[in-house]
Amino acid sequence: MDAQKVDMFMMMNSKYFESHHLNAVREKLLTLDETKWGLVQTMQFKEPTTSLIVSLLGGNLGIDRFMIGDTGMGIGKLLTCGGLGIWAIIDWFLIMGATREKNMETFQNTFY
Repeated sequence: MDAQKVDMFMMMNSKYFESHHLNAVREKLLTLDETKWGLVQTMQFKEPTTSLIVSLLGGNLGIDRFMIGDTGMGIGKLLTCGGLGIWAIIDWFLIMGATREKNMETFQNTFY
């Protein structure tokens, strides 16, 4: 794929990935052929900041985990009321990283 297109994608979407994954994303995009550009442009990633806000407001019910696709952890948080509040507080610090990891998983499942 054209390096200019890849650079544009990286500028627009780098906030959705962990910093240590950015090089792997860039390298994979450079190896793709031009026919995949439409697929790359239409990929939808979860916003880490939105996940944090949802975690602050509805973390005790596991809504944040359901939102990013961690259904099992969401059910666990729902049944334990966020681990009696402790799990919910811990997730305030972890949810943005978990969202970025899920975005990387989505990217990998699409192209690998």
